[in-house]
Order: sequence, then C-alpha cells, then structure tokens
Amino acid sequence: MANQLAIHGGTPVRTAAFPSWPIFGQREEECLLAALRSGAWGKVQGREVQQFERRFADYHEARHGLGVVNGTVALRIALMASGIGAGDEVIVPPYTFVATASAVLEANATPVFADLDLTTSNIGPAAIEAVITPRTKAIIPVHLGGLPCDMDGIMALAARHNLTVIEDACHAHGAEYKGRRVGAIGHLGCFSFQSSKNLNCGEGGIIVTNDDELATRCWSIHNCGRVTGGKWYEHHRLGGNYRLGEFQGAVLNAQWERFEEQAETRERNGKYLDEQLSGIPGVYPQVRTADCTRHGYHLFSLRVDPGVLGFSREKFIEALAAEGIPALAGYPIPLYREPVFLNRAFGPYTGCLAARPDLDYSRTQCPQCEILSTQQGVWLEQRLLLAGREDMDDIVRAIRKVCQCRELAAR
Repeated sequence: MANQLAIHGGTPVRTAAFPSWPIFGQREEECLLAALRSGAWGKVQGREVQQFERRFADYHEARHGLGVVNGTVALRIALMASGIGAGDEVIVPPYTFVATASAVLEANATPVFADLDLTTSNIGPAAIEAVITPRTKAIIPVHLGGLPCDMDGIMALAARHNLTVIEDACHAHGAEYKGRRVGAIGHLGCFSFQSSKNLNCGEGGIIVTNDDELATRCWSIHNCGRVTGGKWYEHHRLGGNYRLGEFQGAVLNAQWERFEEQAETRERNGKYLDEQLSGIPGVYPQVRTADCTRHGYHLFSLRVDPGVLGFSREKFIEALAAEGIPALAGYPIPLYREPVFLNRAFGPYTGCLAARPDLDYSRTQCPQCEILSTQQGVWLEQRLLLAGREDMDDIVRAIRKVCQCRELAAR
C-alpha cells in the first residue's frame, strides 16, 4: 500500500501538521499592552506606527514609508497621489488579487490587462508595451508570490512613455531584484499586512517611495487632505482617514523582530523545493529569474500540466491533500472574467465609463493567464516554507508519488 495514493486507500506521506500562521507570542502581548496602556491609540498621538514606518522604509531602501489601513488603500492612495483620474488607463496583470485593478477603478481610471509570462506568472515589458495607448498613465507590476518583475525593463519602458510605476509588492516583503529590495524601485510601492501576508498585523498596509513630492501627496491624502504645518481643520485636497492604528503598529513592531529569520527560512526552503521538483515531468516551479537575488515566497508557486500528467490540476490538488500536503489552485479565473468587470459594476466610479463607453472586458484576451488560472496554477502557502528540511522532503515525496500514479487518470 506504500505506493498507493492515500486518496485511494493508501498510506499518506505525512500526517503531521505544518506550522500555523500567524506565529506570535509574549513579545506581541508586551507590545500590544504597552500601546494600550500608553493611552495613545491613534497614529497622530502614538509612536508605534511611526517607528514601524521608519524601520520598514529603511529596510526597503526608501526615504519615506506611510502606514495605512490596508494594501488596497495603499494602491488607491498611490494612484491618486500620481494624479491618475478619469480618462486615464493603468496597465495591470490579470493574475492578481482584485484590489490591483479595483483600486484603479476607485481612482476613477480604467484598468487595462497585459498578459503574463507563463513561466514566471509576472507581466513584462513586451506584454505591457503591447497594450499602451495615448491614454496610458501608469503601470502596476505585481511581484507574484514574491518573485520580482523585470523592473529595469519596466522602468525603461515607463521612462520612454512618461508613465508612473506603482509596484504592487503585497506578496514581496523583503524580496530583492539585483540586490535591491523591491518597493522603492518604482515611483511608489505598496505592501499589505493582511493576516495571510509574510509580515502581518491582521489588516494594514504601507506605501514606500523615494520621491519627496509623491510622499507629501500620499501623506495628505491618507490624513484627510491636511498638509504639514496646516491647521487640524484645514483640508487642501480630497483625502480620508486612512491612517494605520497604533495597535496594528505595535503588532508589526513585534512581528518585525521575527521577519528576517523567517524570510531566510522561506528563501532556503523555496530554493530547495525548486531544485527537487524541477525534474518531475509535468511539474514546473515558478521560474526564478537571474535578476531575483531574494524571493519573497509569499507563495511557492508552480504549474502542473494535465497533458503531461494525464489528469487535471484539481485531481492533483485533491490527491496531494490526501497525502498531507495542502495546496491551492491560485486565482481560478483571470480578473477580466470576474463579474465586476464583465458587468461593469463599478458603482459610483464612472470615470472609465464616461471616457470609454465602449468598454467591454469580455473582449479581453490574455491566453497565458487563461492557461495558468484555469488549468495549471498551484500554490503552497508561505507557512509551509517555515517548516524543516524533512518537511520539505515530504512535500517532494508527495508530489512525486501523485505524479507517478497514473490511476488518477482513470478515476
């Protein structure tokens, strides 16, 4: 029964649990209690968020860091600060969380989808350039799973067309491109601290930049349109209260003390899985480009080819789970096939419809994304990469076992 799949009555490769997430302890309690007892619970009066902003910005080689309530708001503020609005187009990938594109709609602009590279799951300069129009004003490259995009190529393209680059680095805390940490390579970078993220406080986000003027505008927008040196009830531009709270800042400061060691563990285990899985027919780990000097590994992303394996991705995931290895199918459809885009259900954000009354996302075609999302994409959560080498070997053994068992094709 050793070689029989567990889903068909065989012995599973493992029954032990992987590390749970989030990881926390006494340090988080101490920081939270200190913030509570200080009585300074808001960012304006407190010190926790301010301390974290400086730590995070310095680490990501940015002059400015601005803590906000979540990654979605970070993207929206970055777009507004960049002057993006009605009639403008922003190029985004179709294989990403909805916020990358919905933030564009909330800025009253139009998301335009560029197809991805199937081997990396990222968009690149050629695909981006193919959809640039006279209306294009910005690009939002997403470092999918923590793998940096081709930022040199994207920045060169942006310079030629006078476009703003906003890095969606919500998967990419601590990731490096050619030895430089992502986020402040573009004009602005946005990170998320939502509960699944490699650095988290339940809900939260941050904007980083090396541009002083953009930082000033972001600060004003996130603080109700106020300006530095202005009066409390003096509002110079449209903004809102998007400030990160002190309790979240306290948790982030505690989590920060764990982050680097965890990032190195993910990097080590991700590289090991890459090496061990690369020779299995029909299984293709996300290609780590030579420019990636450290992967963020929010996800260990891979593709499975049903044509080679002889069975579907869904059967692969089901069989793998029975062997004790939890996996996900990733984003199941391209964003442009989500009802919000097909039905143009944009609520009060009508700027794109006024500028493009003919807008019809049903005509969008991104063939590589279609393959990845509907047939081949598989993810392992980042928490699995915090386990030991023996646990990584279990993942490899389970994948090999499933891929070699042709009985799946007949059931």
